[in-house]
Amino acid sequence: MTAIQFILIAIAAFIVLAGLYMVIRSFKRRSSADAPVVNYDKNGIPIIPRHERSIVDQPDLEDTVAGETSIGPDRSYLDTVVEQEPVTAPHNTETPSATVQSSANDTPDSNDEDYMRWQEAELRRDDAEFADTAAQMGSEQELDAFSSLVSATDSLMPSIDTAEEPSFDSNSPILDQHLSEPVDEAQNAPLINAKDNINITILPTQYRDRPAAIIRGRDLLALIDKYGLRYGAMNMFHRYEKKDGTGMLWFSMMGITESGIAPFDPHSVATNVYNGVVVFLSLPHPQALRSFDSMMSIAYMMASDLDAILLDENNEPITPEYKQQLRNQVRDYEA
Repeated sequence: MTAIQFILIAIAAFIVLAGLYMVIRSFKRRSSADAPVVNYDKNGIPIIPRHERSIVDQPDLEDTVAGETSIGPDRSYLDTVVEQEPVTAPHNTETPSATVQSSANDTPDSNDEDYMRWQEAELRRDDAEFADTAAQMGSEQELDAFSSLVSATDSLMPSIDTAEEPSFDSNSPILDQHLSEPVDEAQNAPLINAKDNINITILPTQYRDRPAAIIRGRDLLALIDKYGLRYGAMNMFHRYEKKDGTGMLWFSMMGITESGIAPFDPHSVATNVYNGVVVFLSLPHPQALRSFDSMMSIAYMMASDLDAILLDENNEPITPEYKQQLRNQVRDYEA
């Protein structure tokens, strides 16, 4: 066998195989084309045409075991995907037996036509009833879903009872006791009824080679507590006969700031700074001499603690002679 003959035999064999492949492929295409196309709805349920539905619902008489008919699967749920046809003919409520009896004298052709019309009317009536039932069930489900949502919202966001906000027309009890306490006029009578004052100024000593000296608020508060002064009437600190704040008022104290002599703010004393302080004795006074001696004694001690000096009303240092002159003046005012 020559090479040419071998090649020709190989080509012939290839052609035969290709022909067989084409024939087999055509048979497969034909079988796939004959297979029915099954459509599915949005829920994945197959949609069976109406003309096949009656065939599917009929039991297969051949599929029996020991004289018992096997029960096919329930396909009633497939009715939900059947499109509704408009009702163009009135419903026929007559039973099949009545129709057969009324048409007993008719010809066989007329019986078949009447039966077909009755069957179509029954199908349309069933479809209409199914559509009404489905619509009613859908509305009930929507209501149930809404009520469930409302109940869930109520459980997540329960109603909160709000308390009525009290009005603040008056001060709190603590502020009332501190700020609105009536002034004891008998105790503070010298300050309330003052006609003259003896003023002593306490200023920190100023040195040329140092920054301007001031009195820090916290240092002043420490001295106030040390010497028994009490915050009271007219936003000033007062020294009473006794350190616990009882007895007759002896003398009072005010602060010196950049704007001048002013009362104290109890909320900012600790953070403020002062250029000095002024102690003064209100006259007339029932215990003028005792009050003056107490004021001068405490003023000297505070000046020593603050490294300060005592000045008179003319901003001159107080000398022992001037102190005695003031004491003689106070004696004249003693009530």
